[in-house]
Amino acid sequence: MPKDWRISTFNGVLLACYFIPSWVISAMKIWVSPIRGFYDRTNIAAAMYVSDFVTLSAMGTIRIAWLLALSKVIVAAFFFVFLLLVIRAAIRNKGGADEALAFALGVGSFISMASLIAASKVGELAALRLHASESLLLIGAAILLIVDTDQATAPATEKAAAAEPHHSYFSSSPNS
Repeated sequence: MPKDWRISTFNGVLLACYFIPSWVISAMKIWVSPIRGFYDRTNIAAAMYVSDFVTLSAMGTIRIAWLLALSKVIVAAFFFVFLLLVIRAAIRNKGGADEALAFALGVGSFISMASLIAASKVGELAALRLHASESLLLIGAAILLIVDTDQATAPATEKAAAAEPHHSYFSSSPNS
């Protein structure tokens, strides 16, 4: 691990290592068999919410399942782009992957929170725990990304401030 990584970058790499395989596998189950994949453990909250509270035909349910699969793949793709940019940024500049991470965290948080709300509405306890954990991971990483400052730019601004001469309050020129 590079020594100059920010904690939000390291956290984003760990999240990407979890969400890329788990959400792609979940989406692939929907693509192989839309109804069976939609009622899989990882998607059961959304499936039960749709079947209980939204009146849809079988084709409408399949479309919702495909939309969920597509959105999960998009989040996984942005996590993958983030990983590629982090690897590239480790060689070059710092903080170049924050946009991809922010997009993945934002859309992923929305999907997880919607699934969490759906799980609480239908009373599915195992799905509630899963989506609560995923939501906390994503929201915590988003807060960390917002709060974490770039280590590479902080010393540059301090050096620039240190290079300027400090004058007393009453002095108008550096010679007086």
